[in-house]
Amino acid sequence: MSESTQQIQPEAPKKSNQKYTIIIAILSVIIIIQFVSSYFNKQERDQLKIEKSSTEEQLATTMQRLDQISSELDQRIAEIQRLGGDISELTKAKEEIENELKRTRRANGQVIKELKDKVEGYELLLKNKDEEIDRLKNVNKELLTENTTLKVQKNKLGDSINRLTQTKEELASKVSLASQLKVENIRIVGVNDKGKERGSPFRNRQVGTIKIEFNLAENNVAPIEGKKILIRIVDQNHQVLFDVSRGSGTFLYNSKEEFYTASQEILFDNTRQKLTYIYDKGSDYAPGTYTLEVYCDDYKMGAGQFSVK
Repeated sequence: MSESTQQIQPEAPKKSNQKYTIIIAILSVIIIIQFVSSYFNKQERDQLKIEKSSTEEQLATTMQRLDQISSELDQRIAEIQRLGGDISELTKAKEEIENELKRTRRANGQVIKELKDKVEGYELLLKNKDEEIDRLKNVNKELLTENTTLKVQKNKLGDSINRLTQTKEELASKVSLASQLKVENIRIVGVNDKGKERGSPFRNRQVGTIKIEFNLAENNVAPIEGKKILIRIVDQNHQVLFDVSRGSGTFLYNSKEEFYTASQEILFDNTRQKLTYIYDKGSDYAPGTYTLEVYCDDYKMGAGQFSVK
């Protein structure tokens, strides 16, 4: 018994050392994990600070430029008014900038980009008005120095004003056309009483409801604002499917009152948003080809077709 006891006793310190080694290893791993986690957290915080600082710097620079443009507009307004020119466009731009300066306090990258785009537009307006001021100065100089040819100079002034008015109208027309919304990915299906969808051509007995889907195409010129999107379903006899009880109504198109089949009021946000119309005619569709027309304000956004056998 004494010999066995003497052989077993030396193993206790060995087990104790192994236990301490494991504890030390675990603590080391925990410390390393905490250190790595702390390092990456710091890196993330530093990156966020840099991005925030960059965004704030860009916003401050853009707002400063807007403020400078506002002052430059005051000078152009006074100069063109003194020369007898039209200041309505400059006054409108001045009001827009003042509203933007009051409204914008915090902004993300997308808002800053939009502000920069506006700054570029205002700078182009200033450039055009500088050219107009030069023309007006030349015209006024001619009027003051050539009294003997007053009639000719008056005609030149009239022509200049007409050209400026025509250019302004052409620019306004181009901007108006560019801001018109368009539809894309038009999809028209028939939905039977069991909810099953079928593509065109439809069999009359299979069509209980018409489901119309489409996207609003991206348009960076169009403002973010509320829109009323109208659809018209026109049969082969050029008659619009119309039922006031099912949401139909009238609107003006080319200065003429027209019927529409259904409508939706939305906030256009330039995200290629998807619109869906569910239209239940309430009666059978006559065989033939039907045209889907989509309108907004006083223009057509797009069209599609489906047929019923």
